[in-house]
Amino acid sequence: MITYVYAAILGYLLGSIPFGLLLTRAAGLGDIRSIGSGNIGATNVLRTGNKALAAVTLLCDAGKGAVAVLAARYLWGEEAAMIAAVAAFLGHVFPVWLRFRGGKGVATYIGVMLALSWPVGLIFCATWLVIAFAQRFSSLAALTAAATAPIFAYVISGISLAAVAGLLSVILYIKHATNIRRLWDGTEPRIGSEKKKA
Repeated sequence: MITYVYAAILGYLLGSIPFGLLLTRAAGLGDIRSIGSGNIGATNVLRTGNKALAAVTLLCDAGKGAVAVLAARYLWGEEAAMIAAVAAFLGHVFPVWLRFRGGKGVATYIGVMLALSWPVGLIFCATWLVIAFAQRFSSLAALTAAATAPIFAYVISGISLAAVAGLLSVILYIKHATNIRRLWDGTEPRIGSEKKKA
């Protein structure tokens, strides 16, 4: 059991690194939490107008999740890898360094899924891209991908991965509560638009 604790700590610490905040500050763009939605993720970094920085944020947020899973798998096995995946996601969404006010978890979800089961991760990415290009709503794309991920996880890998994906999806939906309300009201901003801090 102690190895599961180590996996959780490793995952949480890696996941809690706020790359969006660190990168925008390093680029001289100030505090990302005072821009757009106030979120520290890649979508809000894009609202600074710096597409390259948003892409780097996306890669880093996904990468930290993947690294957590791969490291835990190498050190302690597959069950530890799944625990690290959940912990990394929680670290990103609820980072202790930012008073538990983190991102919404989409990029980190992608990273952990690619590391746990790359087919499921690729399907998540493909679903996100199709909906994002068709509807131009980042939140709708994320919600759709998260809704289907547990199904594909079950079909491709089995109940354990489906349970992990289901847990992450529930948390992702909770973090997107405001977006869901705006989608329903027709006030959700499209990709590339600007909006005031929520």
